[in-house]
Amino acid sequence: MYAALLSNRYLTSRLIPFIAIGAVGLCVALVVTVVSVMTGFLDMLKDSGRLIVGDVIVTSGLGGIPYGDELVTELRQHPDVQGATPLIDTIGLLRMPYPHGPQKEVSHVQVWAVDPTSLATVTDFANDLYWRPAADSAAAEAMAPEDPRRTLDGTLLEDGKRLAQASSGRPGIALGMHVSVGNARQSDGSYLPRYGWFMPGHDVTLTVVPVSGQGTIAEPREQVFPVVNEVQTGVYEVDRNRVFIPLAEGQRLLRLDEAWLYDLTAEPDADGNYPVIGRTPARVTKVLVRGRSGVNADELKREVGAVYAKFAERIEGDPARTARAPSFVNILTWNEQLRDLITPVEKEREMMRVLFSLIYIVCAGLILSIFWAIVVEKTRDIGILRAVGASRLGVMWIFLRYGLVIGVVGSGIGVLLAWIIVRNINAIHLAIGSDAPSGAWIGAYVVAGGCGVGLLRAAIKGRLLSILLWLLGMLVFALAATLLMLHKGTLIWDPSVYYFTIIPDRVDWTTAWTTALGGVLFSVIGAAIPASKAADIDPVEALHYG
Repeated sequence: MYAALLSNRYLTSRLIPFIAIGAVGLCVALVVTVVSVMTGFLDMLKDSGRLIVGDVIVTSGLGGIPYGDELVTELRQHPDVQGATPLIDTIGLLRMPYPHGPQKEVSHVQVWAVDPTSLATVTDFANDLYWRPAADSAAAEAMAPEDPRRTLDGTLLEDGKRLAQASSGRPGIALGMHVSVGNARQSDGSYLPRYGWFMPGHDVTLTVVPVSGQGTIAEPREQVFPVVNEVQTGVYEVDRNRVFIPLAEGQRLLRLDEAWLYDLTAEPDADGNYPVIGRTPARVTKVLVRGRSGVNADELKREVGAVYAKFAERIEGDPARTARAPSFVNILTWNEQLRDLITPVEKEREMMRVLFSLIYIVCAGLILSIFWAIVVEKTRDIGILRAVGASRLGVMWIFLRYGLVIGVVGSGIGVLLAWIIVRNINAIHLAIGSDAPSGAWIGAYVVAGGCGVGLLRAAIKGRLLSILLWLLGMLVFALAATLLMLHKGTLIWDPSVYYFTIIPDRVDWTTAWTTALGGVLFSVIGAAIPASKAADIDPVEALHYG
């Protein structure tokens, strides 16, 4: 009973324990806020990445996978598969329509030749098409006057979904949003055309180089495509490099389409033509697979591997086939496919956790210093407790209990403070990015003036501590008022520079509770050394102390 009474008395009779509680709370709030925001960005990156490539990716070499349409059909029939789509992934050069004049800019791009209809069942391609009509009149009014979406009809969106220009019937191309310099990102994350280049409707020239399965390079091929839309996936590296064309056009340009197969060992006819012995099937280099809701990507990877093994065995065992399935393909989950993008962010988050965890040592050192001073001050009281029968463990428990209460209360306040900051972080950011209201700096000057009056009264009475405290208060509020008056808005997270338009506002509760536990643990550790010193005090010597 005496331990609880003394702990309560020490906690409530002095200001310094509340300073310790505040320090623990601020440390916990700092760690939880920073890690929660980083975790939020990582989750947003993973969500965007998964919607780009599906759950599982089947990849072959340069020779491609023959009879890819059959493989896709078999995958779609699997009960755990929601959708599957074939594609060709290659690199190319894109000749842009700008600048004016004969010399045009040429960009290095990643080319995806896709079937847009099936791609939309695996990825978020249809929703990633950026140029689409405003949802309603209110949304149109909220857009900038020069935003093309205010006046668009549904034609451009439908052209993008089909990768074909309806007005001309030509196969089209969809560019990543940052492939063209004609798109200027705004502070709200939207885009406006710049330099007069609204890309949809313009023609671009795509050049690719066919490569055989043996690694030999053929003559480059090129084709002019009208730009039918632009794509914003949410991952900058993708939107900066990737373009989409129809699968049939990619197969033709890269010589992966269906073609006649000739017997080159036979004698040619009078016209020099070799006898035809069949047709080689069209090929694809990748197959993307989306699992049904609740299906784990690693489990789906094993099932896709089993489907491919049966497919390859069937093709190999059919003598009528003119091509054989690759004996080896690389099957990866979306996480494995994007590890070069995701892993660095995960490592940065863990590094931040480690670095900010050093704050625990600060908490422990602060509490150790406070408790050591209290033990020294209360040496005589401790001697009296020991003299009337208190055990060493009982005395030690007084201070450990003291540290435990500071840790629990401080950590709880820290988690609450972090939750308030994270949940309102976009509003806080908006306030920082706006001019300070005049009432804020005027009020701060008024408080500074009040501190000045208190300083004058303390100077008349000659109280040095009061003079110092009032002086510090006056300087702090005067400085804050001046900064608020001069503040004209500081946009820290500018969506025109950073890719995500909002700051994540979800608390990482795993980090929150582990951080709170760490705050409690290190508070007790900080109290343990002074507590042990108090327990070792000799009652006879303590009664003579002071």
